[in-house]
Amino acid sequence: MARPEGECDMKILVVGDSFFPSEAFRLGMRALSDEHSMEFIEVTREPAFEPSTESEKRLREFEGTPAQVTSALTNHDVLVVHGAPVSDEVLRASPNLGLVCCARGGPANVDVESARSLGIRITTAPGKNAPSVADLTLGFAVMLVRGLHKAETFLRTGNRMTTNFDGAQFFGLDLVGLTLGLIGFGRVGREVCTRALAFGMEVLAYDPNVNPEEMTALGAKPATRESVVGRADIVSLHARSTSDNRHMVDGALLSEMRPGAFFINTAREALVEEKALLEALETGHLAGAALDVFEPDGAVNDALVADARVLEKLVVVPHVGGATRQTLQRGAEMVAADIERFGRGDELLYGVA
Repeated sequence: MARPEGECDMKILVVGDSFFPSEAFRLGMRALSDEHSMEFIEVTREPAFEPSTESEKRLREFEGTPAQVTSALTNHDVLVVHGAPVSDEVLRASPNLGLVCCARGGPANVDVESARSLGIRITTAPGKNAPSVADLTLGFAVMLVRGLHKAETFLRTGNRMTTNFDGAQFFGLDLVGLTLGLIGFGRVGREVCTRALAFGMEVLAYDPNVNPEEMTALGAKPATRESVVGRADIVSLHARSTSDNRHMVDGALLSEMRPGAFFINTAREALVEEKALLEALETGHLAGAALDVFEPDGAVNDALVADARVLEKLVVVPHVGGATRQTLQRGAEMVAADIERFGRGDELLYGVA
């Protein structure tokens, strides 16, 4: 369904969730409030929702239930979500619905197939968290090479600082002069590259979907995957998860890494075979790893409470890469920009084909 050209006043429903609350949307989209009617609601994790229809089974990484959305969606022209499930039921709830805005990198929680069949446009917010994830990646790199997690654990487990010479137990490395290998050179990978160069690192990059000249222009050295893995002191993963690259970081790839190297994953948990990674840490082949993402019921989660040897070499956080106020601000502003373009009948900046 296309928005009539020249029409400005639209009815917009904005659905917040625990990660991206409606108040963050309200702040980032305030420029729209003078011209359009805007309503804000929140979805909740309760009651639990188990997908049952074919449309619902196509959804991933969602929070809330379709019923929570449809209860508020009447004759709205635009639906804005972050994690709320947008099933066929939701898409049909408003006869006027012409645009669904998903304020994340990809519309995992939207039934794209149904939307297309109904003529409803979809827009996303690609790269909204790229600076934030890149910052975390370099923070991980510093923590790993300096052994900061080990030094902190030393103090948090009852040891006390006695003299200024206590740091002698925790000698590490400087980032300057080290080689960072990037697997994936999209928005996040490029931001990481810029920051790593500022630290004085050499950056190798592998991405079969990116022109090598683009890498060179940003200061990275294009390389094969084998070269990136075999030469880098730190390998950092920034690839998009697809059905073809599940567990791309497996035992074979990890064995190709330099002995004593470090591994970072701020991309997706499905890209890493966790048991193989833990084995590489346990045997000492890898000096350490830092993860922003890991399987909720996987080997890493189990090791956190069962294997002290792994904890000494592993830095883990619960998917905080994009958890900054600026990320939410950028996402809301990107959504607002495409809503304005949709209302004018212009081409969408971040539309999903």
